[in-house]
Amino acid sequence: MDVFPDFGGVGGAGDLTAVIGALLTFVLIIAVLMLIICAITWAIATANGHHGAASKARIGAWTALGAAILAGGAVTWLNWLINLGSTL
Repeated sequence: MDVFPDFGGVGGAGDLTAVIGALLTFVLIIAVLMLIICAITWAIATANGHHGAASKARIGAWTALGAAILAGGAVTWLNWLINLGSTL
């Protein structure tokens, strides 16, 4: 038995796919920019002895990295789940 989601059964599925793709692009761009800014701030604050600012920049950098990984991996994970569902 071949089970696969019917993406054509939802009205406006093409528009929804375009909106999700645009949001994913927006999230990835913001996460990469945040990672760059936080990494630079972390380096400058550490070099100048501002440990409080360095700590906050480090947390921001790790958060941005996590957001980029989750947003980038979401498409791969969803495709894997769809392929897994068709083999059940």
